[in-house]
Amino acid sequence: MRILLIEDDTVLGTAVRDQIAADGQSVDWVSRLDAAADAMAVAAYDLILLDLMLPDGLGIGFLKTLRSRGDVTPVIILTALDQISDRIAGLNAGADDYLVKPFDLTELSARIGSVARRYSGNPNPIITHGALDIDLASRSVHKNGKAVQLTAREWALFDAFLARPGQLLSKTQLEDKLYAFGAEIESNTIEVHVSRLRKKLGADVIHTERGMGYRLGTS
Repeated sequence: MRILLIEDDTVLGTAVRDQIAADGQSVDWVSRLDAAADAMAVAAYDLILLDLMLPDGLGIGFLKTLRSRGDVTPVIILTALDQISDRIAGLNAGADDYLVKPFDLTELSARIGSVARRYSGNPNPIITHGALDIDLASRSVHKNGKAVQLTAREWALFDAFLARPGQLLSKTQLEDKLYAFGAEIESNTIEVHVSRLRKKLGADVIHTERGMGYRLGTS
């Protein structure tokens, strides 16, 4: 996934950014609402992490504006405002989830995964794909009953295919899911990760459409 983090607290922002990166996901971090609008104008995000109190305005207003123009990007609010009325206001404005600071970073990862699964149309964390048994919540894969160890980046790439079964994903789209703005990406990075996934999960798990991209193989 490509995630937009809107947070002006440097310490928390760094911790959240590092947690998302450790999960193998792409994250762009901005500290102002105007910068968030600029980022969304040039990139497609799978999820937004939104602080409510920002230097140039309130996150609730930003969220309401998104929803009023039909933007359905999932939003998780991250805030120190812990009153029930604040939570209700956030959810009524269109938020998909709400985390009160301070929060556990592993819980954040779980909330991100849960919201992403709901938007992909399959809230069930357990998937069977051919010889593979996949637990999206624990990020674990078993092949013919035996555990398969994937790196964070390999998992993130595999998860991108699982979220879009049968859909063709270009190399550029996959890079966007895995890497933030400004990241240095080797020209063959996606090919290397796909090759490793095939070796671990099976040669037919990902199909190549020459000159176009890749898609999840049929189960």
